[in-house]
Amino acid sequence: MGDNDAVSTHESDALLSRLLVIEDQPLDARAEAYSYVHEQLQSELEGGDTHR
Repeated sequence: MGDNDAVSTHESDALLSRLLVIEDQPLDARAEAYSYVHEQLQSELEGGDTHR
């Protein structure tokens, strides 16, 4: 397992933890939280090519 694998696993675990916390929130708060997570992931994915 390389360094990138460890980072990916850590990031995946962090995302899963965030999603589990969101699931425990009331529906209106969940919608807002999922929207925020979506925006963050979209920003990372769209900007990922420019960081290399």
